[in-house]
Amino acid sequence: MVIAAGVALLGAGAFHTWQSRVQQKQLIERQQQAQQNRPVVQLAPSDLVTAQVLPLTLGLPISGQTKAVNSAFVKARVAGELQQLQVREGDFVQAGQWIAKIDSTENVARLRQAQQQAQAAKSQVDIAQRSFDNNRALVDQGFISKTGLDASSSNLAAAQATYLAAQAGVDVLQKAVDDAVLRAPIAGQVAQRLAQNGERVSVDSRILEIIDVRKLELEASVGVAEAMQIRVGQAAQLRFEGAEQTVAAQLVRINPSATPGSRAVMVYLAISGNTALRQGLYAQGLLATGQVTTLALPLSAIRTDKPNPYVQAVVGDRVRHIPVVLGARGERKQETMVAVSGLEAGAVVLAAGVGPMLADTLVSLVSGAK
Repeated sequence: MVIAAGVALLGAGAFHTWQSRVQQKQLIERQQQAQQNRPVVQLAPSDLVTAQVLPLTLGLPISGQTKAVNSAFVKARVAGELQQLQVREGDFVQAGQWIAKIDSTENVARLRQAQQQAQAAKSQVDIAQRSFDNNRALVDQGFISKTGLDASSSNLAAAQATYLAAQAGVDVLQKAVDDAVLRAPIAGQVAQRLAQNGERVSVDSRILEIIDVRKLELEASVGVAEAMQIRVGQAAQLRFEGAEQTVAAQLVRINPSATPGSRAVMVYLAISGNTALRQGLYAQGLLATGQVTTLALPLSAIRTDKPNPYVQAVVGDRVRHIPVVLGARGERKQETMVAVSGLEAGAVVLAAGVGPMLADTLVSLVSGAK
């Protein structure tokens, strides 16, 4: 009985071992079958980028709105009814061009009154001058005393002062009449029309805004730490909404004081002549602060849907998720590049347009892919 029990145990163990081997073999066969049935993703050359050692232009990201260097508001210098305003938004005007006028009927009447008063004062000056000349001749001949000559001199001086005061009044009213004519202070385009014909405007009321779009600059703010890296004369490449090409710009001014509260420093970049740009457009770009040579990839190829950044590298015929450490960012051929470590030079990585893929996904490289 003992021998029979031992034989039974050995038989059961052998059967269990054989059954485990069969199951393991079946599992391997199923895995191999699944691998053979997995779809293979076809990749075109445009779906791949190669990690290369490249010279990058280091830069500081900036953003802001465009602003015309030369702009001005046409304001009313006298109160009255606005008349003959013809220009509207988008119209071109020249410096000194007649734009509109303000009804100056009252000022014209006052001007005529002042001119008449000045003329009367001038007549009194002439009378006083003749009296003085006559009395001086009589004094020389001894017919009257010097006291009479002094009185004539005083009357002449008073008449001259009255005339000068009346003439000053004429000049004031003449300026008021001249100010009723509105002229363009600068050459440019009308950006805003803030009043209409027939409205009664007060002194310093805004009538038009004129801007010169031939000279634009970008007004941007940078942090205090970043402000230590910038210098006047540094170049930048800007991207505008809806524009395919970048626009060159150059840092021309740095505000000497920081903005209260945010502690940001305002910087101003002159934009190269581009007639398609307008005031108020939003732009962002990179201000060049130096150069470095490093292993780099396009920033768009870096995946950030995991706690740590990684790339989808093509190793053999499979996709591998490889963690990377990001470094300095730079600009190359109008594309933002980033320095990476954790890859070897020449590593092939999926471009951003491919989208996320699972690790170990089978891929097939099209002939000629780089």
